[in-house]
Amino acid sequence: MANVPDRTNDRAAHPEVPRTDPRAAGSEARAAGSDPRARGDLAQRGASRTARLAALPLGIAGRATLGLGKRLAGRSAEAVTAELQQRTAEQLFTVLGELKGGAMKLGQTLSVFEAALPEDAAAPYRAALTKLQESAPPMRAEVMHRVLAEQFGRGWRARFDSFDDAPAAAASIGQVHRAVWADGRPVAVKVQYPGAGPALMADFTQLSHFARLFSRISPGLDVKPLVAELKDRVLEELDYTLEANAQRGFADAFADDPDILVPRVVASAPKVLVTEWIDGTPLSRVITAGSTQQRDRAGYLLALLHYSAPSRAGLLHADPHPGNFRLLDDGRLGVIDFGAVARLPGGSPAPLGRMCRHTLRGDAQALMAELRDSGFIQAGIVVDPRQVFDYLRPIVEPLQTEEFTFTREWMREQAARMGDPRSAEARVGRLLNLPPSYLLIYRVTLGSIGVMCQLGSTARLRGLAERWQPGFAGDDA
Repeated sequence: MANVPDRTNDRAAHPEVPRTDPRAAGSEARAAGSDPRARGDLAQRGASRTARLAALPLGIAGRATLGLGKRLAGRSAEAVTAELQQRTAEQLFTVLGELKGGAMKLGQTLSVFEAALPEDAAAPYRAALTKLQESAPPMRAEVMHRVLAEQFGRGWRARFDSFDDAPAAAASIGQVHRAVWADGRPVAVKVQYPGAGPALMADFTQLSHFARLFSRISPGLDVKPLVAELKDRVLEELDYTLEANAQRGFADAFADDPDILVPRVVASAPKVLVTEWIDGTPLSRVITAGSTQQRDRAGYLLALLHYSAPSRAGLLHADPHPGNFRLLDDGRLGVIDFGAVARLPGGSPAPLGRMCRHTLRGDAQALMAELRDSGFIQAGIVVDPRQVFDYLRPIVEPLQTEEFTFTREWMREQAARMGDPRSAEARVGRLLNLPPSYLLIYRVTLGSIGVMCQLGSTARLRGLAERWQPGFAGDDA
């Protein structure tokens, strides 16, 4: 689809609905005096949602006990473990997906790390994880209409030439409908689930209580900081006005770009977002059935977006799961969903580029100095510079050569090396600190690498780093 200029100034033609605080959603619902089951909101039957989440560890414990019985009955430990993994995956990700909200958002975030799972454990999880990337049970049409009327007024239909009540896609806090704007443009209309704010907060609180459960997916993955960081960000994601502003920033920065397409914002309100529609092949489909050329192209474009957006837009797309990207017929990467972004007005931090440069050059002392100056090694921590260098060197391997092939095997090696508490690398890793200002960048980088490993793409990252990553080429040394 062509990148049509944004001809609608929705702030002028359609005044924005006053910004709301998602935390007030509960009081708004009570003031409305309506039955949440009739409204169809996401927070309905809150006790039931909490009970289903809380039941996950109990169900897994029960299966572990059953597994012990089967081993005593003569079945091999390997066969019993495989069966337990499969049943755990089915229950875990079915519940996360059906509950939407924070549970599904955590599941989507975890899904990009699927490539790091050992192959014997990955197979049972893969199908369940992929489902979370593009699907969720839909909101009823009458509920969706009610949200549109609240946000755009009773005459909301007059803004559209046509509107499809059947959702085209569903995600953690909203669902997308296909429509045609009054001026003839095909558009995507994202409508937030009623009660999303309270449901998200409740989910994250409950999920944080049993984060150890997720160690069954990847023993080296500490989910607690991930849950905390997602919770901190979710209030921004609940305000579609903020998302609209972020998308405008990306669309302006990548206007007429030959490689990246960001659909223009047509209209927005705190709980509804209308953008130009784009067609294309979802990356989840490229991962499962794409050609080598498609995989390589998609991986390169993901890396291009990751490296260049901070410099071009002052923003980093911070939700790199495959459902947010489309490979278009003309070879461009279509990018959607800007609810989660990292605001980097000065571009990507130069210390990251310098750390990569020092590691590639084998300069352990310069690397240590940069790590200490940037807060990655706290005062009083004693660690061998050579051990730190050995710990970080494999991570920058994709930048050592002109091109690098990302594979599940490579990511599993890194996960095993850094996640095994008995390994020297893991002991070094525990001495390193991750400054809060780098947490989101770190998560997004890992997520993007995870998707590239799922794609199995061969990409030229070194040239991108030299052009777009401050500090990497030595320009600010």
